[in-house]
Amino acid sequence: MNTPPPDHELIVAEESDHGERLDRFVHARNPELSRSRCKELIKQGCVRTETGDVEAPNYRVKPGDRFRVRLPEPVAAEPRGEDIALNIAYEDDALIVVDKPDGLVVHPAAGNWTGTLVNALIAHCGDSLSGIGGVRRPGIVHRLDKETSGLLVVAKTDQAHQHLAALFADHGRSGGLERSYRALCWQAPPRRRGTIDAALGRKTTNRQKMAVVAHGGKHAVTHYQVLETIHDDAGAALISLVECRLETGRTHQIRVHMAHIGHPLLGDAVYGAHFAASRRRLPDSAGDALARLGRQALHAAVLGFAHPVSGEYLRFESPLPEEIEEIIIACRKPV
Repeated sequence: MNTPPPDHELIVAEESDHGERLDRFVHARNPELSRSRCKELIKQGCVRTETGDVEAPNYRVKPGDRFRVRLPEPVAAEPRGEDIALNIAYEDDALIVVDKPDGLVVHPAAGNWTGTLVNALIAHCGDSLSGIGGVRRPGIVHRLDKETSGLLVVAKTDQAHQHLAALFADHGRSGGLERSYRALCWQAPPRRRGTIDAALGRKTTNRQKMAVVAHGGKHAVTHYQVLETIHDDAGAALISLVECRLETGRTHQIRVHMAHIGHPLLGDAVYGAHFAASRRRLPDSAGDALARLGRQALHAAVLGFAHPVSGEYLRFESPLPEEIEEIIIACRKPV
């Protein structure tokens, strides 16, 4: 048996710890690490008894148990830093709030290994990033679609990552989080305010698309409020500016839910293709502006949350992108 070096952190179980899982016990002594990170460290042999034995994460500790904990140096992140300009709304030692432009992918993945927000953040933050998950990288706690613009918060420390991840997992139901989007939709919902409660799942005929499903989907709730409806010369609703607030955070949720009630987003080629003919009803200048937009008219406009360290409530607002404003202005009748 290999006895751990004495410079490893020593933690000793007390009477109050009796029966606690080892991963929970280690997390309680190292709150800056997430429980999942503690679990991985145990599996990697970084948590050992003083005689060198390695226990499983679900080992139930007993009073008097003594463990040596080694925190390995974070390895280099797989993504590489890239010099990509960022519109930063706020930054401190714990987190950074970015106003993401459309067209920027948040995290590297198949087909987009470079040129992402993560690549930009690694270059911008440098050594200020902690070893979240064992690698030096920003902590992505929520995402925006590539073609959706707006506000997004990223953790720079393990502590901030853990706190914000819990906050976003709860979707603000317990308070402390505010997220709202501005969506430009075709025509107008029948009511000024409403709630769309419809489960979402992968479309069986196209796994790249989401759809409202009757069985096997994930619970999804969107609250909306119509901020403005613009009518055509005949008095029929042409487009509406709608505020959407999420109670859940599913893939493409706003886009699918608004299409489900018959009012897809302008420019949404995936969920609003059946409204393509409506573009002919737009004034020429609005149609040109929509063509310049070249994406779904969706913007993450408001983001508010309790700071993971200070507890101070931070709130940010991002104005509608010019391309969306141009569509609205072009559709309004001259005063």
